[in-house]
Amino acid sequence: MATQPDTRTEARTPLSRERVLQAAIGLADEGGVDAISMRKVGQELGVEAMSLYNHVANKEDLLTGMVDAIVEEIPPFTPGLDWKTALRGRALAARDVFKRHEWAPRVIETRTDMTPPMLAYMDSVVGIFIQGGFSMDLTHHAMHVLGSRAFGFTQELFKETDEFDENDEMAMLLMQQMLEPYPNILAMAMSADHEHERMLGPGCDDDLEFVFGLDLILDGLERLRDRETEGADAAG
Repeated sequence: MATQPDTRTEARTPLSRERVLQAAIGLADEGGVDAISMRKVGQELGVEAMSLYNHVANKEDLLTGMVDAIVEEIPPFTPGLDWKTALRGRALAARDVFKRHEWAPRVIETRTDMTPPMLAYMDSVVGIFIQGGFSMDLTHHAMHVLGSRAFGFTQELFKETDEFDENDEMAMLLMQQMLEPYPNILAMAMSADHEHERMLGPGCDDDLEFVFGLDLILDGLERLRDRETEGADAAG
């Protein structure tokens, strides 16, 4: 008679900090960062919430670890490229990662301490400037002006809304009436066009605006670097 396998015990992957973080990231990707709680993460992993505290100190430690894991998803830049191409590629690669985890920018902006993964990423960005011939002083200014663009996201002034229907004539009329006291904003909004969709509706291309701003910053930094180099050569 064949022996039946013992199904009373089932091999379970040991709980680890990485498993806890990945489970939390999955929940956030699905329901946003507000969907995160120690209880829900425990349920996702099939364990009691108290078990998680062996791997994360508290919810803040959990959120910090989640951000670190996202930053570590950003692929390394290709060596040998000129500084502008390398930095542009770095920012756009980061943007691709953060677009997969739309909740992450909100969390990263609340972190008060720089963790090793974040420091390593920022160090690589600083290194691109230095290798591109920027002085330490100009590199410092450049990092300030880049801000969160180094991580591929910005705080958008014009937020899209899924509730607005630009094909709804009444909605368009109400929007126009609301903006009439502000003629300059109204003129810009009514004339701006991305992919034949107006800025007032959900058609504003955030990727286009991000790249436009990034290129503008990089071009300006290049001119400043060249001006600084010329000044140093003239003084020498």
